[in-house]
Amino acid sequence: MPKTTDSVSSPSTQAAPARNTDSGPAASGAVDLLSLKAAQTEELAAARPYNPNKAGEHGFDSGLNPAPGAHADAPSRLPTASTLSELETSAKTGSIAPAGTNATIGTLDRVRVDSEGQVLTTNQGVPVADNQNSLKYGERGPALLEDFILREKITHFDHERIPERIVHARGSGAHGYFECYEPLTELTRAAPFQKAGKVTPVFVRFSTVQGERGSKDTARDVRGFAVKFYTNEGNWDLVGNNMPVFFIQDAMKFPDLVHAVKPEPHHQMPQAASAHDTFWDFVSLMPESTHMLMWLMSDRAIPRSYATMQGFGVHTFRLVNAEGQSVFVKFHWTPMAGTHSLVWDEALKISGADPDYHRRDLWERIEAGAYPEYELGVQVFTEEEAEGFSFDILDATKIIPEELVPVRPVGRMVLNRNPDNFFAETEQVAFCAAHVIPGIDFSNDPLLAGRIHSYVDTQISRLGGPNFHEIPINAPVVQVHNNQRDGMHRQAIARGKVAYEPNSLAGGCPFQAGAAQGFVSVPARMQAQEAQGKVRAKPEKFADHYTQAKLFFDSQSPVEQAHIAAAFRFELSKVTVPAIRERMVSSLRNVSDALAMQVAQGLGIAALPEAMPLALVQPAAPEVLQSPALSLVSRPGEMHIQGRKVAILVADGSDGESAVALHQALFAQGAVPRFVAPRIGPVATADGVAIDADASLENEPSFLFDALALANGDAGVQALAANGYTAEYILNQYRHCKPILVMPDASALMQMAKIPTSLPSGEQDPGVVMGATASDFEDFVSAITQHRHFERESDPPRV
Repeated sequence: MPKTTDSVSSPSTQAAPARNTDSGPAASGAVDLLSLKAAQTEELAAARPYNPNKAGEHGFDSGLNPAPGAHADAPSRLPTASTLSELETSAKTGSIAPAGTNATIGTLDRVRVDSEGQVLTTNQGVPVADNQNSLKYGERGPALLEDFILREKITHFDHERIPERIVHARGSGAHGYFECYEPLTELTRAAPFQKAGKVTPVFVRFSTVQGERGSKDTARDVRGFAVKFYTNEGNWDLVGNNMPVFFIQDAMKFPDLVHAVKPEPHHQMPQAASAHDTFWDFVSLMPESTHMLMWLMSDRAIPRSYATMQGFGVHTFRLVNAEGQSVFVKFHWTPMAGTHSLVWDEALKISGADPDYHRRDLWERIEAGAYPEYELGVQVFTEEEAEGFSFDILDATKIIPEELVPVRPVGRMVLNRNPDNFFAETEQVAFCAAHVIPGIDFSNDPLLAGRIHSYVDTQISRLGGPNFHEIPINAPVVQVHNNQRDGMHRQAIARGKVAYEPNSLAGGCPFQAGAAQGFVSVPARMQAQEAQGKVRAKPEKFADHYTQAKLFFDSQSPVEQAHIAAAFRFELSKVTVPAIRERMVSSLRNVSDALAMQVAQGLGIAALPEAMPLALVQPAAPEVLQSPALSLVSRPGEMHIQGRKVAILVADGSDGESAVALHQALFAQGAVPRFVAPRIGPVATADGVAIDADASLENEPSFLFDALALANGDAGVQALAANGYTAEYILNQYRHCKPILVMPDASALMQMAKIPTSLPSGEQDPGVVMGATASDFEDFVSAITQHRHFERESDPPRV
């Protein structure tokens, strides 16, 4: 038998074909690395003569339980390499990619920068000799275009800003952790809930909705409460608000809502405020907004701090266990410090004195170790239970009363680290309602459906392209492996030539995880009560616009109801079109005639308009008529004074010993006492005790404090009385219903400011503590834990 050409070929004729990238022989021999790579690539590809997964891609049952992707182990790392030259290393390229590893994933340590002891350089690492002067032709000559250092510096500066968020632009963030109380494996396979004590890193961003990035913190507004869980099965974003309901029922209306509430387009006013024509015109024609308006006009819209406000997932989600069984769930965050709010007059004043009030409070609490802490609770219910409710659980304008489905505590979240860099972390963090993990799934809520699309679309626009997930704050703590490539700002450098699935040239990798490990959507959805068909419509229960608005209002304390009426009065007084005001009052009649009457009187509407016609004439009877859980005052929290700011007013001639003793007593319990004097600096006390005032009556107005103490000492009292700021200081504390400690000599200051120490009934005001002993200090601490003393409040104010 004659010899074939192959049998007599030389080593060079066997090795040469492997050096070509556009064709190859029918068979490969292995005489060097290139030919060995070709031979092993052939071996790896031959290990998968067909796609065994194809047969299992069809049928409903296959969709319920997808199989893991078929894959083969490569004989070595050669066939999956992009290039054999990866063995050549340098200070830039480093070494070969670690096997099976995406090296861009890891802690934020990999991107932190500390320039201590380092010289200034350009972005290309070139040391800068002179950072004071641009390059000129002579010391007084023209600047030269060749000054690449100046051009780089100015060009980067010109591009430092990125588009701000359309909503939730004004935000503050913090790192922390979530700790699970007990396994929830019977309900969900979601990673954070698999065992007691399991800790999951989180990043939280709080925000206002309406205002631009530089707007004030204390606007009457919804607050965003977004939590990114960095789980061992990927990132889960629970993107919610501090109110459990929303203005609209369908995402189709979201652009309309935002256009209506934003500054009016013809003059761009008002900023971060809903008190204007277009907002109230819109919501008065959208009666489904009424429930949300009750929340927005309540004290929930002006929280004392991020640490003292609730958070909610808003929508109905699903929990899915390892067997694929699902239940519905609502998520609740409850602050351990209690739910406390500002009063309106105080919020207005703070917005001028400190627009960063909430941002500063969050930062200072964490820096001081008074870490904000929240408990995560869930309302869990079945599809059958949901169908029996008087309301539709897919309607984002409805809550599930806690009396109907109790909230089950499942874990706690602690925020214990401030960001290193606001822009890199808080501003670039990208939350998305579509980011869920195995064990968490969606319901058919039509508002949620729009959010699933909208958030991703927004991040692509804001952060420069589809690779926003590679920005360090957005990267998960688990490995990322897929066939996505390229795009703007790509950081990952993928090894190998395969970027598709199925494949054989990379052994089938990365391969689909299958149902056991991967995310599988719940097959069972809310069953329709009528025949299915594509339709633009809402379920009948969505038409009940007022039952839960009435539930919310009727569940408030008398003080809170008065605040709601005052808020409507203020907001609608800013509306310039009388017909819109009357329309809103007619809507409020469906909630409470008493509320509508109060608002109408405050707006000069002589006769109540007819109640707005109901979209659903006979709504289902509600299961719950009053829910104490809806009232802020029913959630006082742990009743401590940690993080509370207390002003101790002193002046030259004050008694130093008692003032310092009070300061020590407050500080020992975690409060933040500050000596406030007519000027900052040393105070010449009557007894020679050293006091250094770190705030002045001028630079720290009283409404920035949670409580006030007036120091002893006749000479100090006289000095304070001679300062016009003092009376204003006391007046604001009293009017905002905050605790006041009056040491004996300081009673003259109360008289000067015309502040009563008793209630209109003649009883002693529990928020005004008289005395200077240690036991009096304890009474003062107790008064601070009550947050406010609304017993003294009147509308209009007494003083």
